[in-house]
Amino acid sequence: MIADRPPATRGSDFAHLSERIKKAGLLDRRPGYYALRIGLVVVAYAGAWAAFALIGDSWWQLLVAAALAVVYAQVALVAHDLAHRQVFASRRPSEIAGLLAGNLGIGMSYGWWMDKHTRHHANPNHEDHDPDVSPDILIWSTDQARASRGVPRLVGRYQAYLFFPLLLLEGLNLHVSGARALRRRGIRHRAAEIALFTVHVLGYLGVAFAMLPPGRALAFVAVHQGLFGLYLGCTFAPNHKGMPMATDDMDYLRKQVITSRDVTGGRLVDLALGGLNHQIEHHLFPNMPTPNLRRAKPIVREYCAGIGVPYAESGLVASYRQALTHLHRVGAPLRAR
Repeated sequence: MIADRPPATRGSDFAHLSERIKKAGLLDRRPGYYALRIGLVVVAYAGAWAAFALIGDSWWQLLVAAALAVVYAQVALVAHDLAHRQVFASRRPSEIAGLLAGNLGIGMSYGWWMDKHTRHHANPNHEDHDPDVSPDILIWSTDQARASRGVPRLVGRYQAYLFFPLLLLEGLNLHVSGARALRRRGIRHRAAEIALFTVHVLGYLGVAFAMLPPGRALAFVAVHQGLFGLYLGCTFAPNHKGMPMATDDMDYLRKQVITSRDVTGGRLVDLALGGLNHQIEHHLFPNMPTPNLRRAKPIVREYCAGIGVPYAESGLVASYRQALTHLHRVGAPLRAR
């Protein structure tokens, strides 16, 4: 399962902060919020596909593809909250809803993503343990740049310029990586995952190519999947990219706070980023319901200031600028050759 609050030793910095958060009631469930949010996402999902059916053979379907990309990203954000048990307290309903949202809803292997995301939460921005900063395509440190070979070495030279174009492939990567993972044993509920994943893929492609001629169907899929990947990537990019790398001597609180960045903004930013703009609070308390993260922010920020722990926050555009600046800087050794 996704890492929840870790055990803290008596007297630790995190234990004191955790007690304040508990007293404020910020770890309490928010069933009304999630009933409304999930209901709206389900209505938007059904409405987008209904619009697809009503419009039929038309280039206007590309607008539906764009709208559906936003809906798919919102489904993914709901699946994220389900994985962290922010919605249900027990495992079973969380897993059932997660499989329906992830595998059936958007064609993602929920079990594969949970394993990957759990490792990320345990060691954010750690070069050896966080899969989100492994040098598969992009490189995240000068050490990775010096050791890079093949595609990462080629892309790394100009990765700051290629970052957003590469995000257009993130939706496809999500499907392909999930399919590869489902070929291996070890994933919980593997048979159910394969069945739901297959239903989504066959249903999605079947509907697209049954309703549209091949050229328009391909355009619909390309726009939908490209914008889905771009949107999803843009919700995660501001969170850790360009922040310090974790070291083994950091305690839990410092490891989560120093490697993370909050994105400032109002309720619209909360909606667009699914609450992940409050990344520091989310990493400290992964099972805290999304609407409580904003309320936890002043408590966490004040506490970090009191114990001398850096608390990073910036606007959305500034966060992307910082991430791209970091990517360009760590790629410098490759450009010098």
